[in-house]
Amino acid sequence: MRISLKELQDQVIVITGASSGIGLTTAEMAAERGACVVLNARNEGDVRAAVQRIRERGGRATYVAGDVADDATTEALAQRAVEEFGALDSWVNNAGVGLYGRLADVSMADKRRLFDVNFWGVVNGCKAAVRTMRQLGGGAIINIGSVESDRAMPLHGIYAASKHAVKAYTDTLRMELEADGVPIAVTLVKPASINTPFTEHSRNYMNEEAEYMPPVYAPEEVARTILQCAVVPKRDILVGGSGKIISIMEKLAPRTMDLVLERTGFAGQQKNQPVETGDALYSPQPDGERRGRTTHMVMERSSYTRAAMSDAARLMPLLAVGALVAGAVRSMRNAS
Repeated sequence: MRISLKELQDQVIVITGASSGIGLTTAEMAAERGACVVLNARNEGDVRAAVQRIRERGGRATYVAGDVADDATTEALAQRAVEEFGALDSWVNNAGVGLYGRLADVSMADKRRLFDVNFWGVVNGCKAAVRTMRQLGGGAIINIGSVESDRAMPLHGIYAASKHAVKAYTDTLRMELEADGVPIAVTLVKPASINTPFTEHSRNYMNEEAEYMPPVYAPEEVARTILQCAVVPKRDILVGGSGKIISIMEKLAPRTMDLVLERTGFAGQQKNQPVETGDALYSPQPDGERRGRTTHMVMERSSYTRAAMSDAARLMPLLAVGALVAGAVRSMRNAS
C-alpha cells in the first residue's frame, strides 16, 4: 500500500506537549514553513502565548489546553483541527513527563502517573487521529519515543518502560492499519539526549539536579526530523548518532551495555549541585522555552540522522538487494 502525504505547507498538524522543548520547536518550525498547527499543552498560559507568537509572525495556529491522559483532550484536538482548518493531516504525539530515581524508591502513584501521560496519552492521541484520518482519507501519525525505546538506562527505569511500551504500540498500530489498507503512515521518532527543559520538568528522587548523558543535541534537529516524517513516510528513526550506537550495542552486546551503564549512568545523569527545580509530573511547570540548561556542549545537527533521512538512505535496501542478485548471477555464471 502506497501512502501519499501532502507537502508541509498544505498540512494541518496537531502537536501535543507544545508549550516547550521539542513540541514548541516543532510547532514554530512547522508554522514557519506554512503549515497550520494545533498546539496542545496543560499550561494554557504558555500554549496561548506560543500561538500568539506564531500568529504575529504570520502563521496559522490555534490550541487546546488539557492533559492528554484524558481522552477528552485528544478528541477535542481532532475536532479543533477540522473545525478551524478543515483537515487533519499529521498528528505528533510528543507530550511526556520524566522521572529520575531508582525503581525501588519511586512510588507506585508516580509510576502510574508517568504511564498515564507517556503511554496512555499516546494511545489517546492515536485513537483520535485514526478515527479522524480514516474519515478524511489518511495522514501521518508520528509518535515520539526515545533511544530508551531500545535501551533502558539506570535511574530512568519507569520512563524507559513507558517508551518501550510506546514502541510496541506504534509497531502494532502500523501493522494493523497496513493490513486493513488504511492510508495512515505511522512513524516512531527516537531522540537521544536533547537539550530541552525535560530535566528541569522531571520528578527527581536524586539528591542532585538531573543531567543528560552526553552527547546532547539541539531540539531543532528533532523538529526537522519530525516534519520530514510528516511528508515522507518513515518507519522509525533515531535522532542523534549516539542513539544509533546505543541501539546497535544493545543488539550485539547487551551485557556489555549493562556494565558500561552501571559505571557511567549514575554519576553521568547528575549535575553535582542541589536540586532546585520543581517537576511537571502532576501539574505543568511554566517556562515556554525551547531549550534547557544542560552543562554539556549542544550539537546543533546530527550527521547520522540527516544521512538516514536522505533520499540515498531510502535507496540502500534496493541497492543491497541489487548487489546480492548481481553476486548470485556471477556465481551461477562461474559455476557453469
